[in-house]
Amino acid sequence: MNLKVLKDVLVITALKSLPDLKRQPLIIFVIGLISSLPLYFLVIFGGQITFGLIGAMVSTVSFIGMNAAIQEMSWDRYVKIREMIVAMPVHPISYALGIALAPLILSIPSLIFFGAIALWLGALTPYSLLWTVIALILCWATVSSAGFLISTYLHKASTYTLNNLSNILGIALGFIPPVYYPEEILGNLSWISAIFPTSNAASLIRVYSGSLILPFEMIIARWLILIMSTIVFAIITVAKARWREI
Repeated sequence: MNLKVLKDVLVITALKSLPDLKRQPLIIFVIGLISSLPLYFLVIFGGQITFGLIGAMVSTVSFIGMNAAIQEMSWDRYVKIREMIVAMPVHPISYALGIALAPLILSIPSLIFFGAIALWLGALTPYSLLWTVIALILCWATVSSAGFLISTYLHKASTYTLNNLSNILGIALGFIPPVYYPEEILGNLSWISAIFPTSNAASLIRVYSGSLILPFEMIIARWLILIMSTIVFAIITVAKARWREI
């Protein structure tokens, strides 16, 4: 059963990524372009590009996670693909993971590009790479889980409404919290960055790259918040969603 679930995940991931990549190979550049736009303004207005590069990586996984969870599922309902998958012996987890993994794979070139520049400029260190990957995966998982939860409760909303909502939430999570800028700017309100998965992940990456100093207890707390957010969103989605309605 476990092998079948894994196989179904890989099949759905391939179906959701390879055709789009063949039809629109420039989609790889578009994914990176969305996250790189704030870097232009950072350079123009004299901001620190090192903060922006880490923010671009976090924003990339956040934006594609939210869009995949909401837009792809709403599109599948619209074109009746979901009905065909429901009729097959496919586990809901396989379907959800396949949809979420497809855009993540397409975003890997952008993540490597931003990460390479960050390493070159010293925004990341070889020591921080492993922690960066873990933080990005957890951020993607948390945002994707939140997106699936939203899609579950709004399964009767129109495709256009859900598409607009996913874009707004994706941009808001990437641009409003301290993702492209240091949380120290918020002063006494810097704790807010721990609430949002995007700013939380960005802060953790900066901790391990040496550009942010936090107490050990705070670092542990932030990891726990990131992990528990994913678990809570996933549990609520599984508990509230019906396979024929997600």
